[in-house]
Amino acid sequence: MEQLATDKGRSKQRNIKTGVVVSDKRDKTRTVVVAHQTRDRKYGKYIQYKSRYQVHDPQNDSSLGDQVEIVNCRPMSKTKSWRLIRVVRKAPGEATIATGAKVGTKQ
Repeated sequence: MEQLATDKGRSKQRNIKTGVVVSDKRDKTRTVVVAHQTRDRKYGKYIQYKSRYQVHDPQNDSSLGDQVEIVNCRPMSKTKSWRLIRVVRKAPGEATIATGAKVGTKQ
């Protein structure tokens, strides 16, 4: 019984990630790309990865190109299990996507 009480007292370590908003077309949902790199064990080269997360943004605070912090939470839908903590940096006047393309222009 005492162990259960001490287990409840422990705080969970939060899984916080920083990424860039690449889609804000849906209401209260944002698509965030988190880029990270790891070193290859065999060759020693750095390999870059990008992960896409569906993020819950209840007040629609973020917009396209913003850098945001997200945290893991309970599943809110089939694909959405991350929540927006804060907007770290707002996008400049003309937002750019992670690919470098300007919004509203064709390539």
